[in-house]
Amino acid sequence: MKRQMITLALFAAACGGEKAPQTAPAAAPAAPAAAPAPAATGTVHEVKMQLVGGKYTFDPVNLTIKPGDTVKWINMSGGPHNVAFYKDKIPAGAAEVLAKAMPNTMAELAGPFLTDSLAAYQVSFAGAPQGNYSYTCQPHEALGMNATLSIKP
Repeated sequence: MKRQMITLALFAAACGGEKAPQTAPAAAPAAPAAAPAPAATGTVHEVKMQLVGGKYTFDPVNLTIKPGDTVKWINMSGGPHNVAFYKDKIPAGAAEVLAKAMPNTMAELAGPFLTDSLAAYQVSFAGAPQGNYSYTCQPHEALGMNATLSIKP
């Protein structure tokens, strides 16, 4: 009898009475998908920064682009190089646009030094005013490493 009561007690404990079945918590609602980045509307132009025959150059030294285009400067040889626009040799209103478009600046309108071979620096000219933009490579400015970018329709 004692054994039957123990068995009955164990059976009752195992059943646990009338508990509601356990369910997994409801999944949190999914976060809304991020809006896709706007597609680039312009062309990407490449400018080589290099040391050729003892001369530091941008190639091409004069580049004409359309509004909304992007320029990608590439350290080919002779670095470190950077791109620094002359504030007094760019169109009115361009400084504000460039300040927003130039990532990782080390000074006003001056991109970072590119020390590694094939390192690149890219600037979008979306919203930039038309006209001529004179720029230099600061480490090689005294050696004549200067160039001009023109934005024309």
